[in-house]
Amino acid sequence: MRSEAKKLQKELAEVTETVEVGDVRVKVSADQKIIYIEKSGEKQEEITKAVNEAFKKVQKKAAQKMMEMGGGLSGLLGGGMQ
Repeated sequence: MRSEAKKLQKELAEVTETVEVGDVRVKVSADQKIIYIEKSGEKQEEITKAVNEAFKKVQKKAAQKMMEMGGGLSGLLGGGMQ
């Protein structure tokens, strides 16, 4: 199952979208990573790193919350019944 997840993540990293608004251009991947941010043709590497780090941290928190909820739900759904 872990190898399937890694394969899916790799495939999602290959799906990208670039959006341009005014003089700002952002390229993102489907695995929710920012590939680059440009303003007036100049790459904004610090902003890109900061946003990716924020995504990483919030995804970790979301995963923990889902685990907590999943554990609670399994008890509610009879997971603890014999």
